Parts: sequence; C-alpha cells; structure tokens
Amino acid sequence: MKSWLNPPKHDAGPPLEPGERRAIKIEIAIVLLLTFGFSGASSILSLIEDALLAGSLSDQTVAINTSSSSLGIIDLLYQVLRILRLCAFGALGLYLLWRSGLGPRLIGLARPRARTDLLQGVGLAALIGLPGLALYLVGNALGFNLTVVPSAIDENWWRIPTLVAYAFANSAAEEILVVAYLISRLRRLGVGENSSLVASALLRGSYHLYQGLGGGIGNMLMGLVFGRFWQRTNRLWPLLIAHALIDIVAFVGYTVLRDHLAWLP
Repeated sequence: MKSWLNPPKHDAGPPLEPGERRAIKIEIAIVLLLTFGFSGASSILSLIEDALLAGSLSDQTVAINTSSSSLGIIDLLYQVLRILRLCAFGALGLYLLWRSGLGPRLIGLARPRARTDLLQGVGLAALIGLPGLALYLVGNALGFNLTVVPSAIDENWWRIPTLVAYAFANSAAEEILVVAYLISRLRRLGVGENSSLVASALLRGSYHLYQGLGGGIGNMLMGLVFGRFWQRTNRLWPLLIAHALIDIVAFVGYTVLRDHLAWLP
C-alpha cells in the first residue's frame, strides 16, 4: 500500500524551450475550456445557484441523462450527437498526445490483456462504486447532495442501448482527457506526480458539483484512485472498464429498478 501512496518516478523528457512551455500551457487551457474545465465552471455556478434557493439541496432534483424532444426519432438523434461529442473529447486527447509523441501504447492503450484488464476494471468499479453509492445516500440524507436521477430519458426501444453507449462515451472522454492527457501534459511541464494527480482529481470533482458537494468530493476521491492507478501501472484499459461499469450500473440499473425500489428517486 505504501508504494501506491508514494509518487512514481517518470522522465519528463528533455528541457523545454520557453516557447514550447508556453504552447503546452495554452494547449491545456484551450482543451479544458472546450471540455471538462468549462463543465466544471458551469457545475460550480449550478451548485451556487442551488445553494441560494430555498430548502436543502436534497429537496432539489438533477437528471444526468434527459430527453431533448417529444419526438422519439429526434430525441434519439440528440442523444447520438451528445455521445459523439463525448467521443470527440476523447479523440482530441488522443490526437494531441499522439502529436506530442505519446501514441496510444505509451499512455496505456496497448493491446488489451483481457483477463487482467477486466479483473482490475471490475475491482476498481467495486472499490469506487459501492462506497460512492453509500456516500451519495449519506450526503443526500444530510442535505449535501441533490437528488440525482441517472436517467430521465423517455421510454423508447433505444433507451437502454443509448444509456450503455453514454457509459462507454463518458468513460473514454473522462479517462483519456482527465487522466492520460492532463497528467501527461503536466508531467511534460515538469509538474510533480502528486501535484498532477491532485489537479486531475480536482478537475474531475469540479464538473460533478452540479450533483452537490457530496458528488464533487466523491468524484474527486475517484480521481485520486484512478489517477494513481494509471501513474503506477500506465494501463488505461482497467480505468475505461471500471468507469463504464459504474455508469452502466447507475444508468441502466436505475432505469430497470426505479419502479421496484422505494428509496430510488
């Protein structure tokens, strides 16, 4: 356990010229403004707004996946566009890392080791998912969290496949950009492993603050675990599997069980 808490050692590469350093900082700023940094700022404003409204946060409800049209086919197309947008976030991170000399293999996307990656992914999902559910329920009871509805998409034949696709798209976008991309680029700037890990975790927590303080803190802790795992193993597949499993259980599980479990919103 101690070795996992200690920061790993990595070669940051040859010294950067001032112009190169400036270019990387600008690149990071633009990427975050276009993706999860913007979402983080929006979530902070959303949390402030919710806190200023009358009543506790738990009296308010927020839906993660929602319908955008009363017309089924139009709603499906909206959902596809959102999924493609998330996939584009991940592709952007992969492309910029590749341009910097870090191809998929070097950031942990080498050929999957099916058994090992799956077992580690399931283990990480259990490690994060079960305590995360408990933290949500406690936070909601104490008024620190909004009541989160994982899916409010209208009932359609495509609803379940769409939720599964959302889970994989969320996983790819977040783990590639927030873990592999951000930590790699900060590492190239000479930022220490612990500082890079904290920056990644804070970013992950920030864009979940729309769920309340508990949601932000829970996802920040998830970011610390996932980020350190990647730093120590340089394997991204287990993170992708774990994140997708957590979201599938949340999105699809809620849709299937909400009429059978009284404590679900």
